[in-house]
Amino acid sequence: MAVAITGEYTGNLNITLRHGPSGREIHTAAPVDNHGDGSSFSPTDLVAAALGACMLTVMGIIAEREGINFSGAAFALGKHMRPEPRRIECIPVRITMPKGIAPEQRRRLEQAALGCPVLVSLRPEIRKEVEFVY
Repeated sequence: MAVAITGEYTGNLNITLRHGPSGREIHTAAPVDNHGDGSSFSPTDLVAAALGACMLTVMGIIAEREGINFSGAAFALGKHMRPEPRRIECIPVRITMPKGIAPEQRRRLEQAALGCPVLVSLRPEIRKEVEFVY
C-alpha cells in the first residue's frame, strides 16, 4: 500500500510537505550553498535524517520484540555533498547504544540497522560509514 505525501512550493525555495495518513507537515528549504537561506532541512538533509531514523526504527522493532531495553539509543550523522554532479557523497552515522546489551543482541540489532530499507535503497556510490558505540 502506498503512502500519500504531497508537497507545495511556498516561495523562496521552500516546500511544505504533508503526510497523507497523519496530516502532519514538515518544511524544507534550499541550503545556503545552493541558493537558499538554510532555514530548515534541505531535501538531501531529509535523506540523511531518514537513514538514521530508519536504522533506529528497525533496531527498536527488534528490541521491542526481544524485550531489549533500547531507551536512550541515538544517532548522529553528517551529510557530505559533492559538487559535480551535485549529490550526496557520504553519510557517516554514529549510533550510540544503551548500556547492558549482550553480544548476541548487539549482533541482531546491528544486522537489522545495516539492512534497514533506507540504507539498502541508497545508491551504492554513496558511502555509508556506520559506527556503533556501546
